Amino acid sequence: MQREPAAPFPSRIALARVQSTGYHSFNNQCYGEGTFCIVTTRDIETEQDLDRLGRLPMVSGIAAMSRILLSEKLQSIKDLRLAAASLKTDMLLVYSIDTRFNVESTDIGPLSIISLGFLPNKKALVTTTASAALFDVRTGYVYGVAEATATEQQRATTWSSEQAIENSRLKTEAESFQKLLSEFEKLWQDVVAQHARQING
Repeated sequence: MQREPAAPFPSRIALARVQSTGYHSFNNQCYGEGTFCIVTTRDIETEQDLDRLGRLPMVSGIAAMSRILLSEKLQSIKDLRLAAASLKTDMLLVYSIDTRFNVESTDIGPLSIISLGFLPNKKALVTTTASAALFDVRTGYVYGVAEATATEQQRATTWSSEQAIENSRLKTEAESFQKLLSEFEKLWQDVVAQHARQING
């Protein structure tokens, strides 16, 4: 309750994608264990996305989180803030991707529990929600949160292989991430308007 913003402007921002411990997909997995893990291999994020963030006003640089800086045991955001501090960053943007698969109105859960070959010939819906929070590296102050959702509908029979399912996942996750970037841009405008003036006078 007593945390206050302390980041200077322009600010250098570290990025970290977090998922539930044990997360994995067709061609990706997490690093670390504990309360959460870190996805250090980019599959939906592009260099253009990082450039987009780096061009925002009052942003002096973007740094992606490396597993070299991370402890294997991740228990809280403080662990990520310590890693972000070693990168000489001022803020930490933590984001997470949640993808669900539904056949008609039945939730068949995340990718890892889909049973290939047993899907009925019905409408399938892939829904991905991307959410993010912006933290002050020094104090842990939360500047704000953002969220975006993307969906795709198709025939369940198109999920005839793991790669087909992976393609559906990547498509909706990439779309939700793009929407999340747009929401973050709005959040960042508010952060700059409120805090840059206070810090820099």
